[in-house]
Amino acid sequence: MPLSNRRFNHKIKHALEARETQGLYRQRACLSRAEQSVYHQGESLLNFSSNDYLGLAQDPTILSAWQEGLTLFGAGSGASPLVTGFHSAHKTLEDQLADWLGYDRALLFNSGFSANQAVLFTIPDKHDVLIQDKLNHASLMEAGLLSPATMRRFAHNDLSALTRLLHQTNDKSPSINPLVITEGVFSMDGDLSPLANISEQCSQHDAWLMVDDAHGCGVLGDKGRGSCDLAGVKADILIVTFGKAFGLSGAAVMCNNDTAEYLIQFARHFIYSTSMPPSQAHALSAACRLIQSDDWRREKLHDLGRLLFERVESSIQLIDTHTPIKPLIIGDSHKALSVSNTLKAKGLWVSAIRPPTVPVNSARLRITLTAAHTEQDIKRLATTLNEVINDE
Repeated sequence: MPLSNRRFNHKIKHALEARETQGLYRQRACLSRAEQSVYHQGESLLNFSSNDYLGLAQDPTILSAWQEGLTLFGAGSGASPLVTGFHSAHKTLEDQLADWLGYDRALLFNSGFSANQAVLFTIPDKHDVLIQDKLNHASLMEAGLLSPATMRRFAHNDLSALTRLLHQTNDKSPSINPLVITEGVFSMDGDLSPLANISEQCSQHDAWLMVDDAHGCGVLGDKGRGSCDLAGVKADILIVTFGKAFGLSGAAVMCNNDTAEYLIQFARHFIYSTSMPPSQAHALSAACRLIQSDDWRREKLHDLGRLLFERVESSIQLIDTHTPIKPLIIGDSHKALSVSNTLKAKGLWVSAIRPPTVPVNSARLRITLTAAHTEQDIKRLATTLNEVINDE
């Protein structure tokens, strides 16, 4: 065996052993799903780890729309959007999103990860500055590190720290373009960004505001328009993803006409990627309609969240949030994994989230509620949590 191969094998083996020793080893679980439950190794478990917040992933209307899309448009798009991959179903969805969310344009991507990277690799240049919340998603952080622009970070939701960075940027050179980036809802804590205050700071310092609203769109705001609508602001760039409340996958960048055209001309993630299947876009259009019409789904999420918080004992560190994301802080990674496994043994699927996804000593159970859950499901979760956490 060549020496280089032995060295790589040793490096990989050592890294895996270290991760397992630290209690941070990740493993995939092969599941099947039905309504609010998952099936694992022949057992049915009530699922509290899904981002399908509105319960649309298995809604008959969405399933029927995707099947109809397959009949109308076939299985795949066939090419990138600038070759022959931009179909009528894509155009319909883009126009629908732009009208609903109040933007000139929407551009479709295959994932939120690629949408975020397309923007941050394309719009800022080496003379510009990206100012990011420290708890932004990995796609935003990685894009910021690899972007030609200079990246600065501010403490989570710390307006004073953000203001200082904006002042420093403006004082350094008036020709620098600052782009402030935050999430509408932070995925591991379920808390909201102070978007109204951040937007005001951006206006005062001539900075653009970009909001990744992956976990807010569909859940918050009037007719599910999301975090910005709830805060009464309009971001210069809004990222909407379809893998959460929409119940499918993919993403869109919401922006003005010139920005959309700029991305079409220069964003490599857009230019060189095969378009999402038009059948999927057709299903997403159906999801978009249901999100706007079915206020009961958001109302139910709110009621279920209240019920859970009322039923879980006050000594348990369950964080009350305005979103379907309900973190239960454990701290130690080994203990968080142990609690998660105990819950699985009792028929509840609740994932343990450990570093590096969350900061060291903040391992947690990330409990997520969906409109597919019932009150009985929530009562069972609360009762089991009270038993398991108190026994640890």
